[in-house]
Amino acid sequence: MFSFFVSFLSCALLTLLVIKLANKKGMALDADLDGVQKFHAHEVTRIGGVPIFLAVTLASAFSIAREPGIAPWLMALIACGAIALSGGIAEDYTGKVAPSRRLLLTMLAALLAYWLLDARLDRLDMPWGVVRLQAAWIVLPVTILAVAGIANAVNIIDGFNGLASMVSICMLMSLAYVAFQIGDMFVLVAALIVAGATAGFLIWNYPIGLIFLGDGGAYFIGFLLGELALLLVMRNPEVSTWYAALLLIYPTFETLFSAYRRMFVRGKSPAMPDGIHLHSLIFRRIVRWTVGRPEARALMKRNARTSPYLWLFSLMAVIPATVFWENTLMLMCFCVLFIISYLWLYARIVRFKSPRWLFFHKRD
Repeated sequence: MFSFFVSFLSCALLTLLVIKLANKKGMALDADLDGVQKFHAHEVTRIGGVPIFLAVTLASAFSIAREPGIAPWLMALIACGAIALSGGIAEDYTGKVAPSRRLLLTMLAALLAYWLLDARLDRLDMPWGVVRLQAAWIVLPVTILAVAGIANAVNIIDGFNGLASMVSICMLMSLAYVAFQIGDMFVLVAALIVAGATAGFLIWNYPIGLIFLGDGGAYFIGFLLGELALLLVMRNPEVSTWYAALLLIYPTFETLFSAYRRMFVRGKSPAMPDGIHLHSLIFRRIVRWTVGRPEARALMKRNARTSPYLWLFSLMAVIPATVFWENTLMLMCFCVLFIISYLWLYARIVRFKSPRWLFFHKRD
């Protein structure tokens, strides 16, 4: 836990420093308050990825001093993560980096990790046995798309204060727990470092949103999540590949469903942003009725009250993944159950038939 606390404290202090400097100098402020995916009422800096990256790097240095054996792995992971971070940070500062270019940089980072960390998806566990993927022309593109897809998925769910951060922390703590169970020191330390940094950022982001994660932070955390989940599963055959699938299913399925909805239901580009993600619908059709006043303070309360719905929903996958990490059949069943639950809930909310138990907040 030394790694976690060093990362947490350093990120908390660095984030406060970044907030003060950004507000003083007007750096990377999100001033588009009318966008389709905007749910805040004042300008906020969106470079939360900077203090998170710095805290991860600092905590890694301390951890390497205590456990020199993990040095090559941690250094390679951070170097690859920096590539994924760079495209998002450039977008946060300029607002002119196309999604395709950010995704391309993340794919480049995954390619580098493929060679430096041997992070490759070369097996798939099934109830009747193990399916080996040996052809490089299959393994390489599948690995790159999987990791880059997770990074993009975390960016997709980054819509409200604390949403992507808390979901990522839960997933990282699950990775740390399973890594501890099987004795994988590298994944254990790395997961705790990233979780600690994200928690240090979270205290300034939730509930009032003094700083946003931004594309840089979302891509960086998402990339590290994808890589650590992949490495944990591939380095340790006793961990089912469906553990990673179930652990990451909320952001992953949100992204896949959004792409399907945009392309086949609305006839638009899958990269076109819209305001009907599950978290957006919960905000507009459930939480908005709990805080009815139109001023900025009420908007902030609605923003903060949206995230806990998705925290609890994501735990429907994180908890069973953590409990049944070596039971392929159970993990597959919970994957199916989560997808059915997601589609049922989405259909109810989009048709204005939200379950009454979702309205648990009292109206202000």
